[in-house]
Amino acid sequence: MVIKEKYCNSCKTKVSNIVGSVSFICPNCGEKEIIRCSHCRTIAARYKCENCNFSGPN
Repeated sequence: MVIKEKYCNSCKTKVSNIVGSVSFICPNCGEKEIIRCSHCRTIAARYKCENCNFSGPN
């Protein structure tokens, strides 16, 4: 079984053990997972969906 590491969409930091990290499905296309570390959430860093190019936070 291969475990895929998760990385923040904004800063590309590995979020495996970072408290406050979140992952959610893109609110626009509903297909791709968006992953955010706590730091990028705090500073409201922009993220972009790889599937539909939706950008947030708005």
